[in-house]
Amino acid sequence: MEQTYHVYILASGRNGTLYIGVTGDLAQRCWQHRNGEGSKFAARYDVRHLVHAEAFTNANEAIAREKAIKKWRRAWKLELIERDNPQWLDLYEGLNG
Repeated sequence: MEQTYHVYILASGRNGTLYIGVTGDLAQRCWQHRNGEGSKFAARYDVRHLVHAEAFTNANEAIAREKAIKKWRRAWKLELIERDNPQWLDLYEGLNG
């Protein structure tokens, strides 16, 4: 089975603090963030709700996308989230079921 990589955005809440990352195991990485093991930044600002994720089969493409999104204006990041998740639902629950 081919490896899948995800670029993901976590939020502290609607229009709150954002964290953008890339991972080869989205469910595990989100679990780490939710339990204070993901990153010091995410833990400090309680950034734990998965609000956006994009899948890639190529790690380099995923990393390039993550770097690009990080450079975007905040308004563009919010638009990206709201395009597919207008209610800012926590998508983490859907990962394990």
